[in-house]
Amino acid sequence: MGQLKERCEPDSCDYWAVSKAAGSLTNQACTLSARHIKDGTLRLQFNREVSYYARGIVNDVAQGRKSVNQGLKAIKSEQSSLLNQSWEIAKKGAGAIAGGMQIIAGAGICYGSAGTLCLVGGIPMMAHGANNIYENGRNLLEDRNDTEGPTRKFYQTIAKWAGKTDREGNIAYGSADIATSIYGLFRLTLKPDAWRLFRYVRTDYVRSYKNMGKSSIGLEVHTNVQTINQLQQEVEK
Repeated sequence: MGQLKERCEPDSCDYWAVSKAAGSLTNQACTLSARHIKDGTLRLQFNREVSYYARGIVNDVAQGRKSVNQGLKAIKSEQSSLLNQSWEIAKKGAGAIAGGMQIIAGAGICYGSAGTLCLVGGIPMMAHGANNIYENGRNLLEDRNDTEGPTRKFYQTIAKWAGKTDREGNIAYGSADIATSIYGLFRLTLKPDAWRLFRYVRTDYVRSYKNMGKSSIGLEVHTNVQTINQLQQEVEK
């Protein structure tokens, strides 16, 4: 009896709900593919595959091979999967971009301080930036989440020398990454319109974040939040 109920013909309202959900899935696929797939042929192929999948669900419901609830559940599951994949790509891409910003900021510290702050500020920031580009870039290209760059491995080695484990090294790396980011945001930099023939004074400087756009600040905050989440995961191990 239960199987007969599962294969019963849906009424028109239920069928319309499944068709609408399938249309939403197709539209979502088009939006995400336009954002992440640059090759036109691959983008069309992806959109076509999702469209065929959605149409297949609708046909299964129409012919009684799936119940309405089963059809809606399958479509919702596919939507969640696409969103999760999009979020992973965006997160890794943001990490790589933030790494590039760290390298630029580190180079600026070395240049602006005439090398006096390069060892304690500029070089560590550039090392973390290069490592973030490497880890996030490789994770993105190889569809993985466990890449460990040379700077992170350096922290792990130091932790082992101190009688600790990779976990403590990862925590130290994440903490230093956040610290360098905060330092980069709040360090003093010259105002865009500052100009003197000789020595600059305190009023010629402004906190770095005031020279940054909202999108750049948002990217820094987003990346720091992700790093904090990783730190929490390491602490809870």
